[in-house]
Amino acid sequence: MRILSIMLLVAAVVLPTHSAFAAPTPVNMTIVLQQQYLDGEMSEEKRTETVVSLTEIWKKYRDWQLIDLDGQTIVFRKTINDISPLLKTNGYFGLTDDGTLSIFNGKPNQSGKIIQSFFQIDVQKLESRQQAKLKQGIRVLSKEQYEQVIEMYRHFAVVH
Repeated sequence: MRILSIMLLVAAVVLPTHSAFAAPTPVNMTIVLQQQYLDGEMSEEKRTETVVSLTEIWKKYRDWQLIDLDGQTIVFRKTINDISPLLKTNGYFGLTDDGTLSIFNGKPNQSGKIIQSFFQIDVQKLESRQQAKLKQGIRVLSKEQYEQVIEMYRHFAVVH
C-alpha cells in the first residue's frame, strides 16, 4: 500500500498531464544506474529515457533499488555479488606503510593508489615469504580469491 501511494504521488509530480482526465505527457528523464561491488567500487551509467508511465519504469528496473527521484532524474542501484572490473583488471593486495592490508590500483610499491583498506596486520607474525608476497603485491583475480586472501590474513590482524 505504501509503495502504491509513493508511486501515485511521484506520478503526479513527475508526469504532468494537461487535465485531470488526460493521459500523462511523456517526459524525458535521466536514468542513473549505479552498480555497487563487494570491494566498494561503484560504476554509474546515465541514460535518457522517455517516460510515459512510472509503472513501465518500475517493471523495466524491477531488479534495481530506487535511490532517488525528482522531476528530471531517477537513480537506481544494484548490489553486485562480485568484485569490480577495476579489481579484476588491475587490483593487487598489499600493505600500506602502517601495515594495513589494502588493495591497490596496480602493484603496491608502484602506484600508491589505494582502492580498499581492510585491517592492520601484525607483520611480525607473518612468515618472511608472506611478507615478500604482500610487498610485491598479490594479484586479485576473482571474487573467491579476494575472499580467501582477506580470510587468510584476518588471522594476523592487530586487535585493539
